[in-house]
Amino acid sequence: MQSRTPDTGPADAAGEEPLSAQLAFAVAGARRRAQRDGDRQVDTAHLLHTLLEVDPATSRAFDGGPAQVARLLGYLVQRTIGYGLRWRGTVEDSCLPPATGDGGVPRWSPAAATAMEGAQARARARGADRAEGLDLLAALTRDRRCRAVHVLRRAGVDPDVLTARLDNLFDLEK
Repeated sequence: MQSRTPDTGPADAAGEEPLSAQLAFAVAGARRRAQRDGDRQVDTAHLLHTLLEVDPATSRAFDGGPAQVARLLGYLVQRTIGYGLRWRGTVEDSCLPPATGDGGVPRWSPAAATAMEGAQARARARGADRAEGLDLLAALTRDRRCRAVHVLRRAGVDPDVLTARLDNLFDLEK
C-alpha cells in the first residue's frame, strides 16, 4: 500500500538517514500525525508520540512501566484536542516562521531537526550504523525546552532521571 503522505524529498531529508526500520516507521508516523492534525511542522511531541506507539524499547525505557507510558500517551492525545492547540501554527523553539514542504507536508521544527541529528550522533558514538528509537528518545530528553520534554514533565516523568537512565543504557552497550 502506498503512503498518502508525499515524500518531501532531499530538501527536508536532513537528519533522516540512516535510521533503523523501527525509527523510520516512527518518523513516517510523526509526519502523518502532524499532517492529519493540521500542524505545519513535525515537532518533538509528534516524534515522542509515535516512538511510544511503535518502538517497544522506547516504552520499556520508562521506569514507571506501562502505567507511565499510558499517562504519557494520554497527554500526547490531548495535544490535538486540548492544551496542544495553543501550539498550532507556532514554531517549536525558534523565531523562524513555520514552513511546509510541497503539498502542505509538514517539515521539521528546529527542535525536532536537532533531535534527529542528536540521535544520529548518539548512534555513531556507540558504533552503530543506524539510529534507533532509544537514540532519538535520548536526544529528545536533552532539550529541556522542547515540547516532548514539556509532555514528559506533565506526565510526571523527570527528564533528568530519564536522561541518566538512557545514558546508563548507552554505557552498557560500549
